[in-house]
Amino acid sequence: MQKYTLNAALAALCLGLVLLAQFNVIDQYTQTVLMFMGINIIFASSLNIVNGYMGEFSCGHAGFMCVGAYVSSVLSVVLFTSNKLVGDALLPPELAPMLFPVVLIVAGLVSSVFGLLVALPSFRTRGDYLAIITIAANYIVISVIENLDIIGGPRGFHGMKRVINGMRDMVDIPWMFIWVILGTLFSVWLLRRLVNSTYGKGISAVCQDEVAAEIMSVDTNHVKLVAFMVSSGLAGVAGALYAHVYGYVNPQAFNILKSTEGLVMVYLGGMASLSGSVMAAILFTLLLESLRFVIPGLDAALHAVNLLPAGYELSQVWKWVLIPLILILLMQFRPEGIMGNRELSGVFPKLRRFYTFK
Repeated sequence: MQKYTLNAALAALCLGLVLLAQFNVIDQYTQTVLMFMGINIIFASSLNIVNGYMGEFSCGHAGFMCVGAYVSSVLSVVLFTSNKLVGDALLPPELAPMLFPVVLIVAGLVSSVFGLLVALPSFRTRGDYLAIITIAANYIVISVIENLDIIGGPRGFHGMKRVINGMRDMVDIPWMFIWVILGTLFSVWLLRRLVNSTYGKGISAVCQDEVAAEIMSVDTNHVKLVAFMVSSGLAGVAGALYAHVYGYVNPQAFNILKSTEGLVMVYLGGMASLSGSVMAAILFTLLLESLRFVIPGLDAALHAVNLLPAGYELSQVWKWVLIPLILILLMQFRPEGIMGNRELSGVFPKLRRFYTFK
């Protein structure tokens, strides 16, 4: 009964957010920040399956996000709008609200296939070697897309806003806000089910001792395959939502810096902690947004006291210095992250009456 009460409260919260967005109580900027929180939650939680629960070291997770972003973008534009690729829309634009979840699923499935290509080398490699393979996969994806002029190449791809605007012409509601909320809830639910399943126990066994897991009849290769494909598939869904929130996608948006963001969120929240990934994604998104205002203010303050040379300006590029710095500081002073390997139910035992992660 208490579990259903929690689910009802969560549903009421999400419905309340949608209503506030619909009636413009929440402005567009706040909606965008909330949507990126949801996308980061999916991104960080999916990476935590490989880096946290399975104990591998993937450093190119943004590559799967890139695959999902481009697959969903091309698919939605080709299906629901007139475009340079095939001309007229293949389907009536009125079907976009009903078929958009299918676009997200296809993006996730294609990203899972690319995850399979990375999972196969993991059968024989671990640690630093796997990190090198995933970084290489990240740059392979970017390089391939940059050389495909049919989808814009290095200039990027656009047209997704027309799909979303077409949805709003049919029913004037905040469609992307709704899709991000549903995608986030589904992803967290799916990962929670996975880590509590037999496969989830197998993933944890591989992390603890792969040889011992094999002796105890765990098919470690199959477990790795499932973990990588689920992780990369959800990263693809995050990429699909990211592309449609922006309305434009560029391959360089998913370079090593984006992968580093994922690593920061995973290690900030705690390895093998799903609730830690959720908390870290929220905090990290707020940090990035605060830097938009803090950096210009700091620049003005330093110039006022003549601590910066004339003509030099602190720009938003500095956040790409601060983000890797946060990762270094975490590894030095708090390697276990905020939650360690615990969930909220472990920190607050009374929450176990409502849900259990472990």
